[in-house]
Amino acid sequence: MSTLPLLGAAMPLDTFETLRDWMLAEPRDLELQDFITADVLNGDWQPLVDRAARLLDGHAGRLGIHGPFWGLSLANPDPDMRALVTRRMEQGLAVCEALGATQMVIHSPYTTWNYNNFDNIAGARDEVTELVHATLDPVIARAEGASVTMVLENIEDKDPDSRCLLADSFDSPAVAVSLDTGHAHYAHGSTGAPPVDYYVTRAGKRLHHVHLQDADGHADRHWRIGHGNILWPSVFAALAPLGDQPRLILELRDKEAILPSARYLQDMGLAR
Repeated sequence: MSTLPLLGAAMPLDTFETLRDWMLAEPRDLELQDFITADVLNGDWQPLVDRAARLLDGHAGRLGIHGPFWGLSLANPDPDMRALVTRRMEQGLAVCEALGATQMVIHSPYTTWNYNNFDNIAGARDEVTELVHATLDPVIARAEGASVTMVLENIEDKDPDSRCLLADSFDSPAVAVSLDTGHAHYAHGSTGAPPVDYYVTRAGKRLHHVHLQDADGHADRHWRIGHGNILWPSVFAALAPLGDQPRLILELRDKEAILPSARYLQDMGLAR
């Protein structure tokens, strides 16, 4: 039995249908991408849940969804807009409850502007934390009751610690940390952030989810693994002490690149 970590993937149901044999051959973690947009969440999404139930029959991996994020900031200072963000989080949790999903990816509020101005504007760091709590506090009890963990994914985060400390501030099993390797590599290459493996190490046991994508340090490429210049041995060495706690999710723009990316990491002796 291989001791290499097992790869999962992020995909819509249409893609899962084509990769079902691979996903079911081992208990691979799955992140569904069908429940991101307002059109879906405001509409009748039950048929999608019913379809998922049929397709996922026999799936033994952990199930999560990518939560809504387009145009949404967890730290929106406008109370009316913040109420909308809370509503979207509630809608995402409702989908998780219907699917039996145990994880929802949400986006970190931190920007490069934040990083450069936290020590320029008194109280700016605390204000972001307070705004995120105003957004998420109303849904934490529901997430806990549904055994759903909301994982904060780095987007522009130059500082690996900010969203980790934000997750800690909730003191709840319903809030943990996600890492997107391509976003971290962008921050490293374009804004002077630490390299990707440092993000893993600094998150430590808070890290429950990883988006694996390759990139060039300039943009959010979501390339197949091996087509960018992320140093994958260092990333997987940093992940090793965390065991199977973080879900290792291939999140690629080209879904046909999922299997070649998995083979690439397997050939490197890093994952299976």
